[in-house]
Amino acid sequence: MQFFDEWKFLAGLGIFLFGIFMMEESIKLLSGRAFKTMIRRYTGTRVKGLISGFVSTAILQSSSAVSLIVLAFVGAGLLTLVNAIAVIMGAMVGTTLTAWIVAVFGFKFKIDAFALPMIGIGGIGLIFLAASPKYVNISKLLAAFGFLFLGLDFMKTSVDQLSAALDFAILPDLGLWAYVIVGILLTAIMQSSSATIAIILTTLFSGIIGFNQGVAMVIGANVGTTVTILLGAVGGIPAKKQTAASALMFNLGTAIVVLPALPLILWLMCDIFGFRENVVLGIAFFHTLFNVIGVILFFPFVPALSRLLERLFPEKHWVLARFIINTTPRVPEAAIAALRREVFHQLFLSLRYIAGIYKLDPGNNLEPARHSDGFWSDPPLTYEDLTRLHAEIFSFYARIQAGEIDKAETAQMELVMRSSRSVMNATRNLYELLGEIEEIGSDDNPFMIEAYRYFKNRLQRLWAIVEKVTKFFENEDLTGILIDFFRSVENADKNFIRSCSHSVARGRIRINEVTNLLMVNRLFTQSNRMLVLSMQSLTHRNDPADVLLEKPQES
Repeated sequence: MQFFDEWKFLAGLGIFLFGIFMMEESIKLLSGRAFKTMIRRYTGTRVKGLISGFVSTAILQSSSAVSLIVLAFVGAGLLTLVNAIAVIMGAMVGTTLTAWIVAVFGFKFKIDAFALPMIGIGGIGLIFLAASPKYVNISKLLAAFGFLFLGLDFMKTSVDQLSAALDFAILPDLGLWAYVIVGILLTAIMQSSSATIAIILTTLFSGIIGFNQGVAMVIGANVGTTVTILLGAVGGIPAKKQTAASALMFNLGTAIVVLPALPLILWLMCDIFGFRENVVLGIAFFHTLFNVIGVILFFPFVPALSRLLERLFPEKHWVLARFIINTTPRVPEAAIAALRREVFHQLFLSLRYIAGIYKLDPGNNLEPARHSDGFWSDPPLTYEDLTRLHAEIFSFYARIQAGEIDKAETAQMELVMRSSRSVMNATRNLYELLGEIEEIGSDDNPFMIEAYRYFKNRLQRLWAIVEKVTKFFENEDLTGILIDFFRSVENADKNFIRSCSHSVARGRIRINEVTNLLMVNRLFTQSNRMLVLSMQSLTHRNDPADVLLEKPQES
């Protein structure tokens, strides 16, 4: 007889991890203002987080599922570590309702039964709701939940015969620690503390194990349930690892406190409260008591625990700033020069990031040689890195402003900061346009495919100009190059509008398609203008008020 289906377990693990990835991705795409407000409303404080974790787990009957959702929210930046720890604590208490249901009614509710309908409905939604990004992401989230639960179910059923074949009668002489370890292993293998509790109650009711051994296995089941959460954090960002580690520390810490006090707790339960007469209810009561003790012990120290975890699993922030970090803001001349060079650095990194996400043809541009002036960054960039760099630039600017500077220096600095804001705004526009431009390129309409190539070619030229400007801005007068490029931006805008007009007249594109194309082009052109005007301001060596390039009317 085969007790363990290793391939089914491996498939379950793969489906489970894919569900985690898909869930986090869809949550990020769905995380608009209303969604963030809802999450913060119900998890905005530690107490709210604790209650939300308890209620949601009582409904879903799976602390693992709730904890994995918490991991996804943390990964998407919607939940702080402190509040995430509180939600997980509440989830640990909420999951004990399963033991009460089994003990009182002899029935265990399985949320895994929803896996296939979730995948089915989510998959159909991905096809038939493709026109709406919002509903596509909702469908993706629904399918992700289904994959998550299907993966857990695969892992559990792959070892069903193993759990059925276990002979607990061989363990009584090995001491309570043996039962704690068995509880950990069972839960880690079956990916469900509820399943372990059901086995404990069944074997206890059948007289195979005693009440003391059952209690020890409950302690092990609570520690073992963190394996699912730890799996969910595999390969994740430090914030997810911090959250998963908090669940382990909560359950392991509670076990370390409760185990030495177990004789006293068993005496109170059996001799004072009379649970020896109803050991099944006694197990359910102890399961709840264990987690309540954990909340009482840890809840007041959640902020301190959060700080400890942040030190153990620190966020690896790459130092993107190159010039302002080594310059004091108290010397205005040096500080303004460093600020100007830093904004050039910001410009280069921003366009390097845009070139990467749009998968531009590398040619000789995407991987330039390391420049002596420092315009380079080794680690892969993210949009969050760029927003952090912009914040650092603004913070340095604020510190310069706090000192004594004259009007001419103020004017120079304001021009540089206006350029920095324009770079960030243009980067945000191009970042947010990525999905729409990729959708244009996936259309089978020849004009749409040509429009997609046209946008990418314009970006390619922009990137080439940015690289040239950042490389030679100290040594060459780039005014002519920038004026020529600015004119090309305006001509590209006019040509695109003209081509859209001709295509509509000839029936090559539909009316609703041209509206989207024109809106994309408008933001795209505005971003190009902002960037070229920023470069002009940063390279201009005369009076900052003298603007060489006048911004034309928006298209």
